[in-house]
Amino acid sequence: MSNAFSQHEFSLPEFLPADLRVALQDGQRFSTCLDGACTVWHAWGQVHHPAVVLLHGGSGSWTHWVRNIAPLVQAGWRVLVPDLPGFGDSDLPVGCTDVDALPRHLHAGLQQLQAAGVCGTSVRLAGFSFGGMTAVLWLAEYPDDASHIVLVGAPGMGLRVSERIPLKGWRHLATAEAQAEVHRHNLLALMFHDPLALDDCALALHTANVQRDRMPRRRLSGTPIVAQTLPQLRASVSAIYGERDALYRGLLPELQTALQSALQSSAPRWSRWYTVPDAGHWVPYEAAERFNAVLLAALQP
Repeated sequence: MSNAFSQHEFSLPEFLPADLRVALQDGQRFSTCLDGACTVWHAWGQVHHPAVVLLHGGSGSWTHWVRNIAPLVQAGWRVLVPDLPGFGDSDLPVGCTDVDALPRHLHAGLQQLQAAGVCGTSVRLAGFSFGGMTAVLWLAEYPDDASHIVLVGAPGMGLRVSERIPLKGWRHLATAEAQAEVHRHNLLALMFHDPLALDDCALALHTANVQRDRMPRRRLSGTPIVAQTLPQLRASVSAIYGERDALYRGLLPELQTALQSALQSSAPRWSRWYTVPDAGHWVPYEAAERFNAVLLAALQP
């Protein structure tokens, strides 16, 4: 069938530490399909609670949010976390090469989940990095799908640091040990500010995620696509950025101004800005406790 919904057995990755395994053990796993491509969704919390959809970053999966899901559930949210099309366990749709192809699959998926009673119609989005771009494009195209977006470390604002982030390739390396060294380097170059935050779990989930990235050579994150699309939104917008985010090192004041300016034509759509001190790009993981507090605040009406 071109459009299909199904539920599957839920399991957690073996690399998760015991505390996270306990916190996340009551999850559910669903698949939604459009044009023969299936998107995998993970869900926690009570069905009748308002829903927040968490969209992970590039080369990631739902595991980008492992330290944030349980606190959201405890605060009364129904939490839905897809593996974005082309990442994790989700299919790569035919012709899908970048973020602009994702909204129709996520919209169809949300509709299927709602029709199956997996969640209600009160929905908010939080998007980390590439997922923030996805959220903006999604609600520009399907404005009735959610009432609010929280951007977390989102690119696409037309601002760039002067020095290139020194990421290294790893696929050509022959051993897992050599690849792990490159993964550590890349995580510290882009994702983390504090080296001590790069624990075994972060390395393991990153390693698993990048091996399943089937959407190489994405380019739209380097354009002002988010800045250009924000004025089209009806949803309100909040933003959370790590103070030491490598994408915007030294540029956070300019970024905040750019976000506010993009939404200036309708002031009620700009909600709140949050800076998490001493945290890098992957602020939901590196500074989880502080991030969870501000995310819960940002999700309030």
